[in-house]
Amino acid sequence: MALFNRKPTATAPTAEAPAVDPALAALTGTYTLDPAHSSIGFTVRHAMVTNVRGSFGEHEGTLVLDGTDPANSSASIDVKIASVDTGIADRDGHLVSGDFFDAEKFPLMTFRSTKAEQLGGEAYRITGDLTIKDVTRPLSIDLEFNGSATDVYGNERVGFEGSTDILRSDWGLTWNAALETGGVMVSDKVKLTFDISAIKAAPAA
Repeated sequence: MALFNRKPTATAPTAEAPAVDPALAALTGTYTLDPAHSSIGFTVRHAMVTNVRGSFGEHEGTLVLDGTDPANSSASIDVKIASVDTGIADRDGHLVSGDFFDAEKFPLMTFRSTKAEQLGGEAYRITGDLTIKDVTRPLSIDLEFNGSATDVYGNERVGFEGSTDILRSDWGLTWNAALETGGVMVSDKVKLTFDISAIKAAPAA
């Protein structure tokens, strides 16, 4: 089921417009991220030999889906930096300190989409602006549409999952420590992961 279409690169011959898929059109609406059933996480290489995984427990966001004109769809996500959890309190404290995120001064990481593309089948690429601390840079996220369903409480849901790689230094996160055996304590490359469940808002009265 396509949610987002590529913009045409050339003028196509005049033809009858294809019929809108009713199932796709039914997805049109505004959706709120369900934090209890969504996760935003990361993986980073530690000491050159292993991976550290973590997540942000507090986040909120909105998806606006237009099933009749998918190019009008958008996404907006706010992540509370202080909610970072790697399973070790001392490490989490270091991450929210001035060496890394400086959460007291910059409490949120934000993403605002600017473009959506269908890559084929249920695969999509969402491009937007990611802001960490006081740096905003473009970011593309490859996503898989997991489908839609009505849950046992009557909520209409959609689901997406995906990931992307970034260089943390591009956002000013440059703290590191040299290892005696060579290399550094924390890799520059970080994998961001997204597993999103969102609930459709009731139509305005």
